[in-house]
Amino acid sequence: MWFANFFIAGSMTMVLPFISLYIESLGNFSPAYVKSWSGWIFAVTFVSAFIFSPIWGRIGDKYGRKNILIMSASALAVSVLLMGFATTVWQLFLLRLVTGIFTGFIPMSQALISTQTPKEMAGKVLGTLQTGSVTGTLMGPLLGGILADTFGYSATFKWVSVTIFISAFIVKFGIKEMKMTVTNMVEKKIYSSKEVMMHIIQHPVLLIVMLTSTLVQIAHFSIQPILSLYVAEIHGLTSIAFFSGLAFSAAGLGNLLFARRWGIYGDKIGHIKILIVLLFMAGIVYFPGAFVTNIWQLVLLRFLLGIAIGGIVPTRIAYIRQEAPLSMQGEVLGYNTSLRFLGNIIGPVLGGVLAGYFGFSSVFFVTSALLVITGVIMLVTWNKYEKLDGELLFSHKS
Repeated sequence: MWFANFFIAGSMTMVLPFISLYIESLGNFSPAYVKSWSGWIFAVTFVSAFIFSPIWGRIGDKYGRKNILIMSASALAVSVLLMGFATTVWQLFLLRLVTGIFTGFIPMSQALISTQTPKEMAGKVLGTLQTGSVTGTLMGPLLGGILADTFGYSATFKWVSVTIFISAFIVKFGIKEMKMTVTNMVEKKIYSSKEVMMHIIQHPVLLIVMLTSTLVQIAHFSIQPILSLYVAEIHGLTSIAFFSGLAFSAAGLGNLLFARRWGIYGDKIGHIKILIVLLFMAGIVYFPGAFVTNIWQLVLLRFLLGIAIGGIVPTRIAYIRQEAPLSMQGEVLGYNTSLRFLGNIIGPVLGGVLAGYFGFSSVFFVTSALLVITGVIMLVTWNKYEKLDGELLFSHKS
């Protein structure tokens, strides 16, 4: 399953560096048109994924996750293959929408492995599985850039579809799903959706942490669809797809190298403290992106951004798991995932519109401000309610 996740994550990120460039090749469009449509085409995948992910989860519970994984990979491969034959922006838009319907491969694979793994070693196994998708995400944009420069945009979509088909074959012939029977009904209390929502609302720090999921994704994804256009502006058109892929991959490298380390620090000194530091760090790193004059400055800033963004994800999830009762953790994390998808939807559209009307620099300024403001809100909320909780606990002990 590690290899299947590697191929899926790598394949789906291979096309990201040149989506906007591919749109340009489909007609004689104005720069504003390309920037705006880059945002819409990038975001529509997350809209359909937001709607269909829970549906596939329920189907998987009923009919088996292996079958859903095979269908998901096969459908993804077909939709990506057809992108290579697109002749209009609307065709590409609709195919990206269809792609989002079947985008739940990696979360579904995690659910499959989770149910097949003994509880005492599930964390270790799932952590190892996660490195497959992270490695694929890291290598995908760079390889995609090389393929696009060598074979062209259309051919790259066709090559990518082949690697996705490989994932389907790996699951079909390399994975055996065993039906598990529940023998331990500990902590089986059922919470209504209203009770779960009330628990979140009554814990302000938890509520802000979850809202941070949306704000961080908006910030992180605002630059994604127009990054290749920005690279072209500061570097020129020479090997543009390769250098766009390099800029994408730099953030992935920072994420891969430091995510686990930030999680360890959070365990030692508190996840909220680390989260606040990383929000401010990400906001500060984003700001100078508006003033870069060469590609290597941008790559360095993207690497530093990856360090911060990569740490925000594990510390946030760790805090949610810490604060939500065991019997409602699944639903709370489900809401958190939905909020992340919401950010994935808003971010690319916001970035595309800002770049189209106010220029690339505005995206960096707005994103930086959004992250810093989120850090301030997190700091104020944590400072107020953590102190209150501590004082109440001290009075109770006295």
